[in-house]
Amino acid sequence: MTAKEYFEKTATSIATLGRPELKSKLKNFKGRFKLDFNEDYLNNLSVDRLKHILLAAMINAKSHN
Repeated sequence: MTAKEYFEKTATSIATLGRPELKSKLKNFKGRFKLDFNEDYLNNLSVDRLKHILLAAMINAKSHN
């Protein structure tokens, strides 16, 4: 899968997620770095911002595999 295809697939799958799923994925993110967000911080972010953070983390993690 090319980088462009990975990005498009990942962005599309993240776009369909709601707040609970986004929070779960961010809290349980398995990558080359740890994400450490507390519940209050995540609750105060917009859904779009949560999607942006998750997409950035997944793209960054993939680029180093």
